[in-house]
Amino acid sequence: MESRTKLFGHAVHPMLIVFPLGLLSTAVVFDIISMATGNGFWSQMSFWMIAAGILGGILAAPFGAMDWLAIPSGTRASRVGFVHGVGNVFVLVLFAASWWLRRDTPEMPSLLAMCFSFVGVGAALVTAWFGGELVHRLGVGVDEGAHVDAPSSLTTRRTVRG
Repeated sequence: MESRTKLFGHAVHPMLIVFPLGLLSTAVVFDIISMATGNGFWSQMSFWMIAAGILGGILAAPFGAMDWLAIPSGTRASRVGFVHGVGNVFVLVLFAASWWLRRDTPEMPSLLAMCFSFVGVGAALVTAWFGGELVHRLGVGVDEGAHVDAPSSLTTRRTVRG
């Protein structure tokens, strides 16, 4: 089934999710660097990465919800999509809590703030797997004419598999 929301022939949700995933995982890497070096600069950078990642996640979510609502109810894809979506809300809540705990001293986050980020990135790995399951195993968001010799999505030509 094809995505409901497209830009230049491609689903919008997968285009947007790379930003929060990259930003939030980079925030955790920066926290690890900060812990290893004792340099608070990296934790400050993590603070801003988390803020941008949360905003990116909030921007990507409605497009994912629109695609999920198009999945026939009662299907495995609908169940997997639900877990994917709810899990990503959980990820954003964890990172929002981490960001909130850091706001007064972003260069010296508490252990709890870092724990929220570390658990959040672990949860994001799980929810990303569910997203991959939706697309690569269940075919959600895949153009009906997709195949190895399909024309560019920028053309108006449609092809049928075969």
